[in-house]
Amino acid sequence: MTIVDVVDLSSDDEPRELDVKPIKLEPNLVGSTLQPNKNSKVQFSKDQMCISSRHENEESEGLYASSTSHSILDQGQSPVEDACLLSTLSMSPAPICRQFWKAGNYNDALGSKIPVQNGKNYLQVHPMFLHSNATSHKWAFGAIAELLDNAIDEIRNGATFVAVDKILNPRNGNPALLIQDDGGGMGPEAMRQCMSFGFSVNKSKSAIGQYGNGFKTSTMRLGADVIVFSRHMNNGILTQSIGLLSYTFLRTTGCDRIVVPMVHYKYNTSNGTLDFLHGRENFMSNLLILLQWSPYATEAKLLKQFNDIGSHGTKVIVYNLWFNDDGVTELDFNTDPQDVCISGDTRKIETIPTLMSINEQHIGNRFQYSLRVYLSILYFRIPESFRIILRGAVVVQHNIANDLKFPEFILYRPHSSGTVEGQVITTIGFLKEAPDVSIHGFCVYHRNRLILPFWQVISYRYSKGRGVVGVLEANFIQPTHNKQDFEKSSLFQKLEVRLKDMTWEYWDHHCGYIGYQVKINYPVKKTQPPSSCHNFSDVGIAQESLGRSGQSLPNFESQHEQSLQMKRKEQWSFGEIHRLKKQAVGGVNNLTTSRDQLKDQEAAATLMQENKKLLAKCLEFEKEEEELHFKVTQLKSQIKEVSNEYSRLLAELQEMETIKPEKGV
Repeated sequence: MTIVDVVDLSSDDEPRELDVKPIKLEPNLVGSTLQPNKNSKVQFSKDQMCISSRHENEESEGLYASSTSHSILDQGQSPVEDACLLSTLSMSPAPICRQFWKAGNYNDALGSKIPVQNGKNYLQVHPMFLHSNATSHKWAFGAIAELLDNAIDEIRNGATFVAVDKILNPRNGNPALLIQDDGGGMGPEAMRQCMSFGFSVNKSKSAIGQYGNGFKTSTMRLGADVIVFSRHMNNGILTQSIGLLSYTFLRTTGCDRIVVPMVHYKYNTSNGTLDFLHGRENFMSNLLILLQWSPYATEAKLLKQFNDIGSHGTKVIVYNLWFNDDGVTELDFNTDPQDVCISGDTRKIETIPTLMSINEQHIGNRFQYSLRVYLSILYFRIPESFRIILRGAVVVQHNIANDLKFPEFILYRPHSSGTVEGQVITTIGFLKEAPDVSIHGFCVYHRNRLILPFWQVISYRYSKGRGVVGVLEANFIQPTHNKQDFEKSSLFQKLEVRLKDMTWEYWDHHCGYIGYQVKINYPVKKTQPPSSCHNFSDVGIAQESLGRSGQSLPNFESQHEQSLQMKRKEQWSFGEIHRLKKQAVGGVNNLTTSRDQLKDQEAAATLMQENKKLLAKCLEFEKEEEELHFKVTQLKSQIKEVSNEYSRLLAELQEMETIKPEKGV
C-alpha cells in the first residue's frame, strides 16, 4: 500500500474520494456496515491527519469529536492548516536508523512551517519530539519500569498481574516486547489521553505515575513503534480501543505533525456484535493506517489480540526494537529464556581474581543488565495477590534490607524553616558477603518505586565504607520525569549530606565486625551544635546488650548517639558521655581479643537482627492494612450499587407478575 492509499495529496481543500482496499473481516466481528466491496469509496477530509492545540465546537462534538479520533492534542483541525502537513508528504523521507541514539537525525529540508491562521500561530508537535523526548531514558530497563508502573497503579482497580514477554512480529518475524496487565483497561477517552502529552489520571498520592509523559518516553525509547489494545467496562458498556504510535509511519510518510490513528469499538448487547464508534469515515481512515503500519494486516488479526485480555485489561506491544552500536537488538532475549538482558552490558568488577565471581553475581551488579533481577527489587512492597511475570516465570520479590548484617534503623527528619518536611527510617548495615564484595550505597525508593539503586554518596577509597548498604523510602523529595534520579532540591541535598554522615558513622562503629581496625575519636568536651546542623534530627532505635558467659555485646546504639553529639538538640551530661565512652571502647577492644568472643557476639547480633526484621515487617503490615481498608471501602461501595440494582430489578419483576393475562388469550 502506497501513501496515496492513505490520504489524497492534492492541494485542493475539498474532501476527495479515495480508493480503499477491501478490509478482511471475520464473520460477526463487527457490524455488517463495515464490510466494503472492492469498488467502495470513502470520503476523506484532510483534517483527519493533523494535530494542533486548538479546540473547536467542544460543546457540540463532545469529548470524542467526530472530526477525528487519532489526534493527540485537539479535535478540530481545519483544511487550511493541513496544507503544511500534506506538502511534506510529497518529499523524499529520510531513512530511519535502527540505532536509537542516531534515529533522531532529521534532514534540514524537512523543517516544517508553523501554520498561520487569522494572524495567530498554533502549536504543533513535530515527530522529532518523540525521539528527543525519549532520550530522557538513558537506560532501557528504566523505560520498561515506566510501563510496569502503569500496571502497578492498576492494583487499586483490581489488577492481579503484569506480564512481560517476547513475541514475534507476524509481518517480519522480528522480536517484539509485550507488556500486558488485567487492570481496569482504558476507554476511548483514556486511550486518547494515554497517547497525549501531559494528561495523567493518577490523582492518588500513592500512585507512581503523575506526569502523563511516561508511556510516550518509555515506548519510543525501546522501539520505533508501539500498538496498544485495551478493553474497558464502564456503566455496563464494554469498549475496545486500539491505538498506534508509530515513529516509522511518521518518518516514512514525511509527516510534520504527530499523527496517532485509533479505532474504538462498542459491544452491542442486543445482537452480540461489535459496533464502531465516531463515524464510519473516521473509523475506516484510521483502520487503514493501522492495517498498513501495525504488525497485523487484517482487522480480524487486530481483534484477535483481545482474546487473551479477558473482560478488562491492556496489552502494549513495542516492535521495531532499537539496535545497539554493534547492530543487534538492545534487548537480548536469547541469553536466558526466562530473562531479558541488555546486550553486551555485563560489567566487570575491579577486584582480586578470587573475589571476581562473588562480585559479578551479586544482585548489586546484576540488576544493571538482568531485567529479572532489576524487577525483583524495583518495588519496595507488592501485595501478595499481585504477580510480576517475566517470560512465563513469576519474579520473586527481593528485599535488600534482608541482605544486611548488623543492621541499624535510623529515623531522619529533615527540617526547613523550622518545620519538619517529612521523615524516613533508613535501614543500614553490611551486606552479608562483606568484606568480600565491592558493592555499597543506598537504595532510595519513592512511593514504593526504586529510583536510585545502590546510590554511592561517598568516595569508597581505601576500603572505607566498603560493603555498607542502606535502604529507605523518601517520599518527601520528588523524582525526575524518567524516575531514575531525584530533583536536586534543597531537601535532596540535605538527605545526601545526612546519608554521607550516616555511612561514616556506621563504618566507624561497626567495621570491627568484618575485620577492619576500629578508629573512633570521641569528643571530650561538650559544644553547642553548629547552626548548619540544626536542620537534622536523628533517632536511633535502641539495642539491648546481649551476650554469653557474662560477656555483653557493646551497645552500638549508644556509640551512635555519641557520634551524633554535634547534631542533637538534646544535651547529655559529661558524666554520661564519659560512661558511654568507656563502655563503647571497652566493647570494641573485646571484639578484637579473640575469635571465640567475636562468634558469641555475632550470635547475639543475629538475635537483634531478627528482632529488627520483625519491626520492619510490622511497618509493612501497617501499610498493607491501610491498603486493605481502602479496598474494603471500595468493595462495600460496589456491593451497595449491586444491591440497589437488585432491588430495582426485583421491583420490576413484581410489577410484571401483577399484570395477569386475560382469560382465553
